[in-house]
Amino acid sequence: MKKVAVILSGCGVYDGSEINETVLTLLALARAGAEVTCSAPDISQTHVINHLKGTIDEGAERNTLEEAARISRGEITPLTALDLKKQDAIIFVGGFGVAKNLSNLAFEGSAYEAIPEVSTLIQQAHANKKAQGFICIAPVLAAAALGDQNVRLTIGNDSETAATIESQGARHVNCPVDGIVIDETHRIVTTPAYMLASNILEAEAGINKLVTEVLKLA
Repeated sequence: MKKVAVILSGCGVYDGSEINETVLTLLALARAGAEVTCSAPDISQTHVINHLKGTIDEGAERNTLEEAARISRGEITPLTALDLKKQDAIIFVGGFGVAKNLSNLAFEGSAYEAIPEVSTLIQQAHANKKAQGFICIAPVLAAAALGDQNVRLTIGNDSETAATIESQGARHVNCPVDGIVIDETHRIVTTPAYMLASNILEAEAGINKLVTEVLKLA
């Protein structure tokens, strides 16, 4: 049985993890018989978005780990407590929490950085030849952590985000919504999901392929 850590960034597309992407990932892993550990950093969200109105909820405060626990049904590990030795692979799901909580991409543009504990996890997983998957906007984390390794990644075909990824030293590859990009040298798989998807079925197609390939690499 392969053991996979799924890394979350909160709960909700605009300030945390994209819920559909998370559930589709967990479902694909369950169908494949993988043992899953959900994990998230125990930090405050950058801000809270009212998902009904699409506005910032001024003065509201939420914790990324506590919010991510909503999706994982309370079964979740703080990122600092995640034992990489016990994992065969890692998958980062998308959502704007990647750009706001796991990195400062939303605020710093091409000068962005992943937060230290995320960057360290990705680099250590790479050094230990663990398979890694990055969904939707999450490939920006791989670019920030491993850009100097000339990794091949995709977020679909958005030219601005692709340029940001390449500014970190990574190589962007255009990819359709139901496709994946496999960098076998670095054991990394990426798929656009809701960077391109117009519905949940389109997102599912690429995520299923990503999970299959990550488990093969693991």
